Amino acid sequence: MADRAFSATRLPGFATIAIGAFVLLYLPIITLVTYSFNATNSISEWGGFSWQWYIKAWDNDAVKAATANSLIIAVSAAAIATAVATAAALGTTRRKAYRGQTFIYVVINQPLMVPEIVTAVALLIVFGVVKEWSGYQGLGYLILAHAAFCTPFAYLPIRARLEGMDLSLETAASDLYASPWQTFRHVTLPLLAPGIMAGAMLAFVISLDDVVITEFVKSGGQDTLSTYMLGQLRRAFTPEVNAISTALLAATVLLLIAFFLLTRKRD
Repeated sequence: MADRAFSATRLPGFATIAIGAFVLLYLPIITLVTYSFNATNSISEWGGFSWQWYIKAWDNDAVKAATANSLIIAVSAAAIATAVATAAALGTTRRKAYRGQTFIYVVINQPLMVPEIVTAVALLIVFGVVKEWSGYQGLGYLILAHAAFCTPFAYLPIRARLEGMDLSLETAASDLYASPWQTFRHVTLPLLAPGIMAGAMLAFVISLDDVVITEFVKSGGQDTLSTYMLGQLRRAFTPEVNAISTALLAATVLLLIAFFLLTRKRD
């Protein structure tokens, strides 16, 4: 009788380890969500169900300002990162292999390989010089910093989409005397749209969630939701932070579901 193919699921203790890993991953999240509905301000004792912390977060002007900053930065950074990533993906896939292509790929994905704190310190130094020279203190620095960090996250799904696309339609368009721009606009771009949307959503989520780079680059009064929550945790922890975290979690999950639906393979 032929030996069955190796499968990790048949190893002794696999189920126990898998269940334990899921418990460690999701039990803290479930606890956070549960206590965001706690009627009291205790983070360890249940006092009944209540929406009060969501209402307080909704009525908090600081939370509203931080949310506005987060959305402005995330939308702008995602747009810039997606545009750069699309151009980079086209330049590294839609042409013959050339010398230095691997090096360019490494440079594009550098923020993924270097510790985020290193990127944050480097941006702090560069933007510090620019601030002193220009006197500008606006959100532009945060937008550029987030765009630089999010570009590889947008690049990966766009590149993957391009590598999975058949070149025959683009070749046919060229044979029918379409210019490179017409081929891109009417053939490549519609086929690439799901990958672009997936990359934009992933970049948006990464920007919305970022703390380290934001904390280093931001000026006074430029808190995002993430840095606002960090500041609150340093002062006094209340279930209001749980409510904000749960809202962010819900938004992230919805975007990731949309990302999955856009990138899954269809028969």
